[in-house]
Amino acid sequence: MSSTQHRPTVSVIIPTLNEARNLAHVFARLPADVEIVVVDGRSTDGTVEVARRLRPDVVVVNQTRRGKGNALASGFAAATGSIIVMLDADGSADPGEIDAYVSALVLGADFAKGSRFCAGGGSGDITRLRALGNRILNGLVNLLIGSRYTDLCYGYNAFWRRCLPVLEMDPGPSDSVKRWGDGFEIETLINMRVALAGLRVVEVPSYEHHRIHGVSNLNAVSDGMRVLRTILVERRGKGRLRPHATVLPHPLLEIPEQPQPRGVADGPPTLVTNSATQLESA
Repeated sequence: MSSTQHRPTVSVIIPTLNEARNLAHVFARLPADVEIVVVDGRSTDGTVEVARRLRPDVVVVNQTRRGKGNALASGFAAATGSIIVMLDADGSADPGEIDAYVSALVLGADFAKGSRFCAGGGSGDITRLRALGNRILNGLVNLLIGSRYTDLCYGYNAFWRRCLPVLEMDPGPSDSVKRWGDGFEIETLINMRVALAGLRVVEVPSYEHHRIHGVSNLNAVSDGMRVLRTILVERRGKGRLRPHATVLPHPLLEIPEQPQPRGVADGPPTLVTNSATQLESA
């Protein structure tokens, strides 16, 4: 965004579970003016202490249950910015791309969705199995709800705070019972709900790097099955009540020229809206 433009307040939600060694890299690349909300899953490696040492103004929240979905819900509830950004703590997502997401929202999108597979995106981390699974599940969602997502399971997204009611995510009480949407299926749940609600969604090219330290908790098979179940349940439960989404190129939402982060090239954003008429009147 141009320095002459008004920048909305931005909250960056960072779920953590023993990510102390990665935080210095991630925090160093975050814009200085954002609110950082670290949602911790009861780390034992000093993650919270490191976060507070790096940024004394950090907001630390303990998630109410376990799982990435619950961590995000807890962070969303604590965020105060008008724009909310979802960012992983392992260093795979580049905080330097945040301006591109914010620009897409300021220019008219409701939801800015990162994509490794649209023009200009990429990944140095995804395995062939995960890429194949993502492609299959992505195609299924597009078939069922009429969207043209290119990267269903990527978790680097941003949206206006006013869209929170559409997500229907509540951190709920503290207990040990895993609830609907608490796990890694959360990205699919969110992407389907915003599309089925007819929100204006722009895909933003993003490059996924290798995790810096530690091992991912993602299991390609078991979590893939949870995503599949999420697709079927969300489509059955909500698809009858909300309009199908249509993906169209949006000539009005062109990201202004700006220095691109490593691995990201210029690519045309894609808009998901609920009707061509809505697009033309934007």
